[in-house]
Amino acid sequence: MVAILGITFPIYAALGLGYLFVWNGIFESRDIKSLGAFVFNMALPGLIFTTIAKRDPLEVFQAAYVLPYLVGGLLNIAVAWVLFSLRGFDPMRRAVGIMGSTCPNNGFVGYPVMLLAFPEIAGVVLTLNFVVETLILIPICLMLMEAAEGDKSSPLGPRLRRMVWNVVKMPTMMALIAGLLVAALHVPIPAPFLRFTEMFALSAGAVSLIVIGGSLAGLPLRGNKSLAAQATLGKLVIHPAIVGLVAAGFMATGLLDIAPEIRAALILSAAMPMFATYTIFAQAKGHEGAASLASLAATVLAYFTLNGLLWLLT
Repeated sequence: MVAILGITFPIYAALGLGYLFVWNGIFESRDIKSLGAFVFNMALPGLIFTTIAKRDPLEVFQAAYVLPYLVGGLLNIAVAWVLFSLRGFDPMRRAVGIMGSTCPNNGFVGYPVMLLAFPEIAGVVLTLNFVVETLILIPICLMLMEAAEGDKSSPLGPRLRRMVWNVVKMPTMMALIAGLLVAALHVPIPAPFLRFTEMFALSAGAVSLIVIGGSLAGLPLRGNKSLAAQATLGKLVIHPAIVGLVAAGFMATGLLDIAPEIRAALILSAAMPMFATYTIFAQAKGHEGAASLASLAATVLAYFTLNGLLWLLT
């Protein structure tokens, strides 16, 4: 258990420092936003590019990881839709709750955890998580929000095209595409350029945790507590349970051979708290209070759930 705490303590110590820095006025909210922009636009793209460009694409895109994570995420969306519907939430609150239950923070929290728990595969896991989440899970949740809004003034086709374009032009997605091209075409990477991208990649872990901790200090703590509680339960318990069951199903039927560390990474990735921009998406729909409550609760409670999962899986 001491070894498990050795993994999670640095993570939450950095989160706590970020929170205290903002709470004491050492950092201001705009400082945290700038650091977040640095991680999202430079550090994480550098990490993704470096991870992919140095490997064979077939080595990176492992079916044993992608398929369980994708199927588990889609099933989780369906289960969340049923649960939020049964509790009587209106379509928009249901869509906000589904996003919170489904989209984990693998960039800012998951990667540092993987870096300490499974350093050999941390970069590949982050890349595959981004592929599934950015290309499929997050767009589905955004489409549910668009459908709930019922905006008839703008045709659905242009809105979907705009959504796809917004995904494609994300720095992390551009780094993913560039890395794939370099790896597939066997383009030699000059050593100075590789050191340049690795320099940013190495900064991703610690700075991202300071950003998340500092962001929590400025969250509004008023909102729909019932919605927040359901989203938190879905994110920390139901989502990893579904992904774990899907992985077990693939293994039991002989369709996939999933190594123990890959199975552990799958479940842990699904068990991360909500992704960093969850409250921003919810704010655009008027539900930032519930999203903030859910993000804070999930980040705090994840200390216990992640420790439990690490104890069981490692």
